[in-house]
Amino acid sequence: MQRTIGVVLTIIGAIGTLITGIQAAQDSESFSILGLDVAVSSANWTPLILCVAILVIGLVMIFSARK
Repeated sequence: MQRTIGVVLTIIGAIGTLITGIQAAQDSESFSILGLDVAVSSANWTPLILCVAILVIGLVMIFSARK
């Protein structure tokens, strides 16, 4: 049972990390200062951090269920 929940959390975390990571990468503004292009991220990183945490928790549950 613990391994099944771990697999589900890992899948949800991986999909969420992929989606929120792409969105965070696209939410940036760039401007030029003295001939240099500077990119500033305006993304909200909280959803990405939560998805990575869910992914890690799922992996820990999978590997701890094997023992």
